[in-house]
Amino acid sequence: MTEAPRTLSLERVGQTEWITFQRTDQMNAISMQMLHEMTQAIENAMSDDSVRAIALTGTGRAFCAGADLKEVAGAKHTPGEPDLLDLVDHAFGLMRNGPKPVIAAVNGLAMAGGLEMVMACDLVFAAESAQLGDAHSNFGVFPGAGGAAILPRRIGLNRAKYLLFSGENVSAREMMDWGLVNKVVPDADLRNAVQVFTDKLSDKSPAVLRRMKAVANRSLNVDETAALAEEMLNLRAHMRSWDMREGLTAFAEKRKPKFRGY
Repeated sequence: MTEAPRTLSLERVGQTEWITFQRTDQMNAISMQMLHEMTQAIENAMSDDSVRAIALTGTGRAFCAGADLKEVAGAKHTPGEPDLLDLVDHAFGLMRNGPKPVIAAVNGLAMAGGLEMVMACDLVFAAESAQLGDAHSNFGVFPGAGGAAILPRRIGLNRAKYLLFSGENVSAREMMDWGLVNKVVPDADLRNAVQVFTDKLSDKSPAVLRRMKAVANRSLNVDETAALAEEMLNLRAHMRSWDMREGLTAFAEKRKPKFRGY
C-alpha cells in the first residue's frame, strides 16, 4: 500500500521550527492527515528545549484555504474516534496555549479555517500580496475555531461582522490597520523577516516569554484587578527563577545572558 505524501515539511533554522504546509494543489486546505501531522510537529516543538519559536507558513498561493470541504462532505467516522473538529480544537489549542511563541508567516490567501489558524498564532507577519477573510458564509458553513468567537476580539465587532456576513477577503495591509496583522513585508522578504524576528526571540528568556504569553492570554477574560493580581503572582514566582538571576547578573557584568528557561 502506497503511503500518502506528507502534507507539510519541517525545517529547523537556528532555534526556530518551521512548519510549511505543502498541499499546494489544494491551497493547503486542512485535511485529517494534515491535522495529525501538524499536531505532532507542534507537540514535538513545544517539548523540545532547543526550539524557542515556531513559524507556520504555506507553499503556493495560499497560506491555508480552510478545511478541505470535499473531505468534510464525505467524512465517515467510527463512533468514539476524533473527527476533524476535535483535531482542529486540539491543534489550535496547542498553538494558543503552548509555552512558546507561534508566528504565522502568511504567504498568501488565509480564509475560513485558515484565518482561524492565523488567529490561533501569537503574532502574524504577512506578505504584501496576502489576503485574509472568513468566507464560511460563502459555503453555508458555520465557523467553529474562532471565526465568530475570536475575530471580534481581534479586529472589533463591526469589522468582524462585515467579514463574517460578506465572506469577502481583505488585504494584509488592511488587516494590519485593523490590528490582526503585526507586520506586512514584500513577498520575497517574508520568511527572512520572520526568521530575523524569531532569532531575536531566541535571545530572550523562555521562562519570561512563557509567563508573558499565559498572563496576556488570560487577561482578556478577567477584569483589570484580577489580571494585575495574576501578573504579580507570576512575578513573585519568576523572581525565584534561574533566568531572572542570570539576567540581572549578566547586566551587572556587562555580558550576554545565558538563559535556561527556568
